[in-house]
Parts: sequence; structure tokens; C-alpha cells
Amino acid sequence: MNKFPENFIFGAATAAYQAEGAINEGNRGKNYWDDYLAEQGVFDPSRASDFYHKFPEDLALCEKFGVNGIRISIAWTRIFPAGVGEIDPVGVDFYHRLIDECLAKGVEPFVTLHHFDTPLPLFKKGDWLSEEMMAAYVKFAEFCFAEYGDKVKYWITINEPWSVVAGQYIIGHFPPNLHYDLPKAIQSMHNMMVAHARVVKAFKQGKYAGEIGVVHILESKYPISSSVEDKQAALKEHVLANQFLLDATFKGAYSEDTWQIISGILAENNGQLKTSTQDFEELAFAAKQIDFMGINYYASHFLQAYMGESQIHHNGTGEKGSSVFALKGVGERVNNPDVPTTDWDWPIFPQGLEDMLVFVKDRYPDYHKLYVTENGMGDKDLLVEGTVNDQARIDYVRLHLQAILNAVEKGVKVDGYFIWSLMDVFSWTNGYTKRYGLFYVDFETQARYPKKSAYWYQEISKNGVLK
Repeated sequence: MNKFPENFIFGAATAAYQAEGAINEGNRGKNYWDDYLAEQGVFDPSRASDFYHKFPEDLALCEKFGVNGIRISIAWTRIFPAGVGEIDPVGVDFYHRLIDECLAKGVEPFVTLHHFDTPLPLFKKGDWLSEEMMAAYVKFAEFCFAEYGDKVKYWITINEPWSVVAGQYIIGHFPPNLHYDLPKAIQSMHNMMVAHARVVKAFKQGKYAGEIGVVHILESKYPISSSVEDKQAALKEHVLANQFLLDATFKGAYSEDTWQIISGILAENNGQLKTSTQDFEELAFAAKQIDFMGINYYASHFLQAYMGESQIHHNGTGEKGSSVFALKGVGERVNNPDVPTTDWDWPIFPQGLEDMLVFVKDRYPDYHKLYVTENGMGDKDLLVEGTVNDQARIDYVRLHLQAILNAVEKGVKVDGYFIWSLMDVFSWTNGYTKRYGLFYVDFETQARYPKKSAYWYQEISKNGVLK
């Protein structure tokens, strides 16, 4: 099978902080990245891809190259500079102009409400571990629905809860840079899903037109051998990073098999999960009302049993072979010699995407539809004579689009694909060295150059056929 379903969206993804730049425009308030990155002094996000000013040009490129959907996010602190209270009309107007331009160019906006950018005052109060943060997030979402709901058909509540907590509490490369605190990570994921559920409820009770969903990064987990111990390690990381969040999304509760693993991980790490009856009432409501789920997929992992203390080294530089990821009470990620990896040690394994799509269909048969809301390959692109010969990216995307088509043939309902990213963007932990875009950005001049992949993607979108 090489033909995509009718009305399949061939999209591209962005995120406000990674693309917009213009951090001093209007009365925009700080999110938790601003001071942190300034103190580090390594990466400067102040211009990023200048999407704040260049969005008309970028959306014209979408129209020209057949990109008919775009993921954008609304920067919370452009609307509420302090996270709550006073509203900045400059920020409100910016997103009206951006959304209007999307629609004028025939590019459907999928709008994310939280994409790794908690307002600094709320971050200081505990971020997703704080009830005050959760309440403020619901108010922010309600404002956005009321302000833009007559234009936006697709809303995403939260982007990648697992990545948020992995960065904040496990790996330690997102503020507040804690390491190996699995109890905080699990509690934060639960709270994010409760906040997601409250926003779904607000959307449905407000009777807004359109649809609402959530985006999870999902990575299939495989044992490196057939041993019972390695199989258990793979299962533990799968439940921690995937199934815990999927149960909350589609079941509104944690199944017995999920809770058995999670409670064991908590016990191993001297923690407990605090929940309430109301939490599960809200989760259950949202599970029945959610319209779609987005899957962000870049890699899968192979695991072996691990009995030691947690140790992690994040490869943020592209120094191949430097990554370490071992969690106490879970397992250790290891290389599979039969699976190639990127320079950042991410296994290139499209079978993992197909397997995950089928897993969601089989375990959660009441799901409505799925989108692959991010997928792509970061590389050290070189601009030569006005273009980039990124054949490796084309090969990567082709394999993953084929995995989607394989899953569709097995009965999975997938309605669209969004390549990460539309243009080259700022990366939270890599700065500007790891490029993903269809369009090369000269970050000095902010000029855009179509890569070879942009022309290839244009043909796929035009014909609806994978070649």
C-alpha cells in the first residue's frame, strides 16, 4: 500500500519558543527558559527563526510546497505575561494575525496550548506539581477558546508530558534540572493529564466548534534479548513512558497492569502518587470526549535489565556513542547492532512507529483517530548553492510514512502527518546545530532556502502517494 487516505493532512510542525523569537515584543512575560538560557550563556533564543515577523513568508512556502496543515503553539506569556491576571493585547493580536494568515493560505492550524513554556511565576510555584499552575492553565485555555475558537478547528492541550518530566526530573536538561526523581516525574504526568482533562471539559461544555486532543511522544520499547529480565525492563519503561499516559488519555484510569508496574517503580524510588476521586472523575469524562490523539515519534529503544543506581548522559552535541540512559527500578537502554542511529544516538527504527500505532488501536479500541504530529530527522545540514541535499532525511521520512501506511492497512485510523519541522528552529538542548526543517534557515540573515526534502514532500502531498 502506498496511497494515503482521502483528505490526509501533509503538515509540518513548529512551537512558539523554538520558532518565534521576538522575546521582547509587546509585554511578553518570561517563561522558565528565558533566565535559564541567559544564565547558561550557550544558546540565544531571542531571534530563533523569527517566525513572529516571518510567518507570512513561511506560510507562503507552505502553500507553494503543499504543506496543508501546521502545528503552532500559543505562547502563554504573550497572552498573560505573568501567567494570570493582566492580558497583553499585542500578543492577542499576534495570534489573530497568525491564525488568519494560516487560513488565508489554506494551511489548517493545529494549535497547542502548552508546548514546554510554563510562565516563570507559575514555574516558581511548582509548575505541574502545583494546583495553582493547573488552575491558571485552565483559565488560559478558556481564554484562547473564547478568543480564537471561531477560527481554530483543532486544539491540542499539552505537548509531550513525558518529555516535560523526563527533562525536568529525570535527565535534568530542562529547568529545574533535577536528576532521577521518578516520583516527581510520575506525579507531574498525572497532574498534567488531570489539567488536560479539565481543559477538554471546558472545551466541550463551552460547545466550541472543532476538535480537541493531546499529543504524546511514544517510543516503542523492546528487550535486547529474550531473557525474562530484559523483557521486564522493556515492559517497565513502556509502562512508565507510554502506557501510564495512554491509560489516562483513553481509559480515564490506570489499569491493573499499569498500576502494578508504576507502583513498583515508585516503591523502588521511595515515592508515592497522590490522586483524588475528582482526578479520576475528570479523567474519565475527558477519555470519553477526546476527539483525537497526536503521536510524536522519533525513535524506539532497546532495553536490558539494570540493577544499579540511575545514571544518564544526554547527548546534546551530536557526539555519536556518548548517550547513557539507565533508570533504577526500570532498565538500561542499549544499542541494537542491527539498528542504525543518528549522531545524537537516536535509533532509526520505523517499525517502532507501526507497532505503536497498532498497539494504540488494539489496547484502546474506543480511540477516534490519530495523527502523527511530529516525526523527522535532525542532522548537520550544509547549505550549498542555495539548497541542502538532505537525502538522509528523505530516506528517514519515507520509511516512517511507509510505517504509517502499514498501520493504516492494519486498520489504524491515521488522518495526518506533520514533519518536524517546517523550517529550521531553535532547539532546547542543541541550539541551532541540529536542523530538522524542510526549509533551511540562515540564522544570521533569516533567509529561507528549500531543501531537497521540501521538493520531495511537495510531490507526496500533491499526489497522495508515497514514492
